[in-house]
Amino acid sequence: MNIDLDFSTIYTFMFSLVSWLLWAVGRVLGFIGIDEGSFFYPIKQFLVDPQFVTFVSYLLVAVIYFVFVFLFAGLTVIWMERKLLGRFMDRRGTQVGVLGLFQNFADGIKTLLKEIIIPRDADQKVYTWAVVLIIATSAMLMGLVPWDDEFYAVNVPLALLLGLAVFSLAPFAILIGGWASNNKYTVIGGMRAAAQLIAYEVPMLLVVVSLVVMTGSLNFVEIVNWQNDNIILLVPLAIGALTFFVAGIAEVERVPFDLPEAEAELVEGWQTEYGGFRWGLIMLCDYIRAYIVCALFAILFLGGWLGPEPIPGAVWLLLKTFFLFFMMVWVRAAMVRIRTDQILKIGWRRLLPLAVINLVVVVLIKVYSVGGW
Repeated sequence: MNIDLDFSTIYTFMFSLVSWLLWAVGRVLGFIGIDEGSFFYPIKQFLVDPQFVTFVSYLLVAVIYFVFVFLFAGLTVIWMERKLLGRFMDRRGTQVGVLGLFQNFADGIKTLLKEIIIPRDADQKVYTWAVVLIIATSAMLMGLVPWDDEFYAVNVPLALLLGLAVFSLAPFAILIGGWASNNKYTVIGGMRAAAQLIAYEVPMLLVVVSLVVMTGSLNFVEIVNWQNDNIILLVPLAIGALTFFVAGIAEVERVPFDLPEAEAELVEGWQTEYGGFRWGLIMLCDYIRAYIVCALFAILFLGGWLGPEPIPGAVWLLLKTFFLFFMMVWVRAAMVRIRTDQILKIGWRRLLPLAVINLVVVVLIKVYSVGGW
């Protein structure tokens, strides 16, 4: 039997499953055979209401999607980094289980069982909500990234702009998390993170503007379709691609841009007072955001899910994303942390002019191009 693996099929299957489950519940409780005048008749109507069934179906699909993607993407990139760093350092890396695959589960259980300690002088509400905001923004970003032209959680016309807006909430969450911990190291780490992320968001935004000028769309699916009809954007926008990748590394606070978490100076930076499961969730979200940056780069500059058949488009996107994450790990293994003034200098004096040059090149291409572009 031929099975179409697009996301609408999952919704259809879940709708049928939820309808059957609600009917079974109503049958067991005796609601199905109730007449209109009975006291329980509204409950029967509620259970069989198509709008309620649709809502429950979408909710279950969203929960399954985010849990699966969070675990798959997060645990996979963590395992990749451990194994790759081991090879770069001439060692084996993690070895728990087959190929070290069980190490992440062991660490997750250990983190889950640790005691949660909140600093006595911390602003407990803000301290907790900072973690919630980081998790929520990471989940929203993951939902915006399509796996294929028909396999996605949401597909909105302004997906790229919405993704950048959600990304811009990270400095706010980090800053209030460091401030709420009421610790000098966390405050300094939060201030460093806010300054760094704001400095690198501007070049990234200019690169996105050049993408919009070239493709005429802010929708991920339409951008990939444009590359399918014309040319992979890495070719005409090589300067913008380099700028976006470097700014993306800085946005997720990875080496050499990990100054907000400089262990030698700030213990653990803005995360110093977070421990146990909360710290584990923050770390998982850091890797999720690194995965998202790589996936966005693959979609915007490498054609996303475009690739020779019979390999599915989602597999092509994963291969490109994991290759880009390999490049991130390579940068981490090869480079050292840079100073605060150097980070800001690279952002404002190097990447910003490159982003402007890239935008000018795109405008010239659009003005003087003939035919395909």
